[in-house]
Parts: sequence; structure tokens; C-alpha cells
Amino acid sequence: MRALRSSVVTAVAAAAALAAVAGCAEKSDGKGSDAIKVTASDDACEVSAKSFPAGHVNLSVDNEGSKVTEVYLYAPGDRIVAERENIGPKLHASITAEVKPGTYEIACKPGMKGDGIRQKVTATGKGATAKRDPRLDAAVAAYRTYVQEQADESMPLVKKFTDAIEKGDLKAAKKAYAPSRVGWERTEPVAESFGDIDPKVDLREDGLAKGQKWTGWHRLEKSLWHDGKITAADKELAKQLTKDLEDWRKRVGTADLTPTGMANGAKELLDEVQTGKVTGEEERYSHTDLVDFEGNVEGAEKAYTLLRPVVVENDKALATDLDKRFAAVKKLLDGYREGDGFVSYDTVGKTDRKKLSDTVNSLAEPLSKLAAAVVVTK
Repeated sequence: MRALRSSVVTAVAAAAALAAVAGCAEKSDGKGSDAIKVTASDDACEVSAKSFPAGHVNLSVDNEGSKVTEVYLYAPGDRIVAERENIGPKLHASITAEVKPGTYEIACKPGMKGDGIRQKVTATGKGATAKRDPRLDAAVAAYRTYVQEQADESMPLVKKFTDAIEKGDLKAAKKAYAPSRVGWERTEPVAESFGDIDPKVDLREDGLAKGQKWTGWHRLEKSLWHDGKITAADKELAKQLTKDLEDWRKRVGTADLTPTGMANGAKELLDEVQTGKVTGEEERYSHTDLVDFEGNVEGAEKAYTLLRPVVVENDKALATDLDKRFAAVKKLLDGYREGDGFVSYDTVGKTDRKKLSDTVNSLAEPLSKLAAAVVVTK
């Protein structure tokens, strides 16, 4: 969810905090000489090649600036092909993506906000010619079914939420809010890949572009918990939310999915946990962050599980590590269950939040290696 950047940057301004949220980032070691080098700074985004063969592409990113940054590979229409967030100053990160021939943009976003500093690049040729492991094709097909099921199953829950708002039933709307978001949270990177849906339905107020109208879940969240009332405008926003999410449901099955995209998406979901859920920024009024937290982790684990047979063969140690760390995150999260949900996140203290953050980070680091593990050839 892209609306968190400015507040997150403020929260992690100190050098120690930047290192803590770096996740997959590591000290630059000069490796990856065959990769396209991306040098990010506070006012520039330099790439070592403006043209490269289509297929599997490796980006070797060094943040030489003073701000935490993120790097995106965009297809036309700002469709996200791959991204890497939380790259602290003087740190390194690697991005593996599968791209088709065509034009793209590489964007560096110092401070993790705005449209970024962009460079146009071109993928040439016909793309990868080697036959892909059929297990990866099966994983992509199964994941496509999964994301469609999540969208399909979300709509009745969304309708329950928006119907309660249209009826002016504050209590029922609050109860239906978090469940309506679970399917989205499990598959958020796929929805975000379209570029235009996420800003309509999942934007925080501090993420609005100049002149942009605030719509979606979080606008309604503020009305329900902060304002404590449902207005006529909220009822219209509820109708719009249903319409926008129905658009998501219809389009999600057409997303351009690849094994590396699944792997990168799993890492992105962990980034969402780290930058929004653990900090309490995501659900700042309802404090239902742990519901979103679980959805992100479930979605990440689903992508990994589908890719796991190939990962075990290519990098058994990585698979073993990921198995252990997913289990640790889920076990820790189980300690905050209450009834059929979770405790309100405003009751989770600083010490517990740090433990959650550390445990997520311990998973995010090896998860950043997942994309490379599914393209290894022997």
C-alpha cells in the first residue's frame, strides 16, 4: 500500500532504523558484474545500460544517497514488473525479473515517495528461448487461480461492508471492515501491478497526489473510527469502492504473472508488513493491522509454497531457512489472536512491535533471494 511512504521515512530517519528496515539490503560487495547496475542517490538514478536482452534481467542496486530509497522496474502505464523497497544509505540490493521485449522505466525513489527519478530502458530481442521448468509453469497457473479466487471470495465480504455503510449501520460496518480486506492483502502486488486500482481503493491520506480525491477503504475507515459517523458522502464512497473492487476482480485474472514476479511479490508483501503493519500506519484508525499482517504473510507463503519444489532443487538451504522463518512469523502472530481475529494493534507495546519487526526482517532477508533461486539452471 503506497500511501505510507512519507510517514515511514520520518519514522526511520535515524541511521540505525534505516539499517533495521533494510530487509533484503546488504552492504555493497561489488558482485553481480553481469547485472545492470543501478546507482541511486538523493537526486539521481543512473543505470549502466539503457538497452539489454529481454528475458531474465538482474538489477544490482547501490544506494549512494543519504535517504532510504526504493527501486522500481515499470512497464508502460506504470505497471510494476519488479520493485525493491527499504534500501538504506550505502546499502546494496539485487532484483531479478523476467521481462518481455519492449520499453520500460527504472525508477529510483529517494525517501520512498513520489513518482521517482526515472530512466527509460529497452528490452530487446525475443526474450528467453530456453524451455522453462514445467513445475514453474504449473506454479504460475496455480497462483493465477489463487489470486482470482481471492478476488472472487472478497466481493461478498466487500458487499457486506459497503451495504452496512449504505444502511448507516456503524457497528456492522466496523465489524465487516477488516474481513473485507483480507483477499486484497494476500494478493496486493498483483493488484498494484495494474497501476490504477490501488490509488482508488487502498490509499492513505498522506499518500494523496496533489489534487487527488481520497477514496477507498481508508477514507471510510477514518469516518467509522475517527469521525464516528456515516455521512451521505460516505455512502457514495462505499458504492464507489464496490465498483472499483469489482474492476479488480474482473481484471486480476489477466495480470502478467511469472515465477520471478511471484517471488518478488512475496518479498513485496513482507515489505508491506514492515512499512505499514508493524508500524501501525496502515490501519491507524481501526487498529486492525494484525489482520492485514496475517493476510500479507499468507499471500507471501502461498507464492513461496508453489515455487518451493524448484527452490528445494536449486537451493535447498534457502528452502530450509524459509520454512523455518515462515513458521516463526506465524507462531509469533498466533500469540496475538483474540476470538476469531486479533487484538487491537494499539494494545501492542513497543517491545512487542520490535519483536514482530525483527521476526519479519529475519524472513524478509532470505525471501529476497527467492527470485534468483527459481531461475538457477544446472
